[in-house]
Amino acid sequence: MISLKKYLESVPSASSAHNDQSESDFTSAALAAYGSALEAMGRCSLDACPGLGSELNQNLGALSRNLSTGIDSAALAAIETETQEQLQGWGRSTARHYQRKSDEVKELLIVMARTAESVGSRDQRCAGQIHEVTARLTAIASLDDLTQIRASIEKSAAELKTSIERMTEEGKAAIDQLQQQVTNYRAKLEEAEEIASRDALTGLRSRLCVENLIERHINEGVPFCVAIADINEFKKVNDEHGHVTGDELLKQFAGELVSACRATDMIGRWGGDEFIIILECGISEASAQTDRLGKWVCGNYTVQGRSGPRKLKIDASIGLAEHTHGESMKDLLVRADAAMYQQKAASKTNKYHSNT
Repeated sequence: MISLKKYLESVPSASSAHNDQSESDFTSAALAAYGSALEAMGRCSLDACPGLGSELNQNLGALSRNLSTGIDSAALAAIETETQEQLQGWGRSTARHYQRKSDEVKELLIVMARTAESVGSRDQRCAGQIHEVTARLTAIASLDDLTQIRASIEKSAAELKTSIERMTEEGKAAIDQLQQQVTNYRAKLEEAEEIASRDALTGLRSRLCVENLIERHINEGVPFCVAIADINEFKKVNDEHGHVTGDELLKQFAGELVSACRATDMIGRWGGDEFIIILECGISEASAQTDRLGKWVCGNYTVQGRSGPRKLKIDASIGLAEHTHGESMKDLLVRADAAMYQQKAASKTNKYHSNT
């Protein structure tokens, strides 16, 4: 999309008829190719998650049909933005869908474990009852006038008792094995959930995990605030020192966030050089906490650069928003993001005046 948009913006207003026709042919072919790509992504979403792919398939199909030859760069940019939002939204919805499926499997395994325990208890009760029967048979066999019957009954009772004991032991072993397997599966599920809830680079909570927590707070009516922190001029670090250095800086910055935040605060990586913090308190307390946080995380960082250790002075902008009753997660995050960019703009202005 980006390359096509740049091409449309760079097409000169005046050219020969031959060039006009060539450019028109190229533009038509490029638009058709992008349209086909959108439709293919929609069809793939049906295979990846049939339950959620239908809506994305329809929406991408509609965007594809809007790619006409006469489209201008502004309209193309709008389609590009809408496509990104559709794919990101579908990705998060699909992740939540499969997480719920994982929870259902986990619950099923727990039910199996409880059932196994119930069966084991029942078998033990049955074995106890049969032991009582054999005891009574042995008592009856002790009568003197039933000498021959006594011998037969004693033998049968002993055999029955031995069989029951063996059955009980075998049943207990089978139950123990089943419970161990269920325990192993539960441990694997919990490990997979923990991995899925973490950002691979920083070890902080993932964006999906944070979104789930925000939605839970909204549904439960818990008072909370959201802070979005962004490292200023982070792109410059990547451009001048390389992405490996940039990644190291992100990990160190994440570590400082963890050190400065309280145990009750949830910290996650929102994407790129943006981080998100959920504070379970009102706006006054959250404002004081983010002010302290900003002073803590900003300053000098020592990272490994291309030619050895480098000391970088890092500044960050933090936007804060308190959730209001009836407000959606999207609107809350938009307010926090706007507050962050407002602080970033003020920081640039202050830096400009200090340099002049």
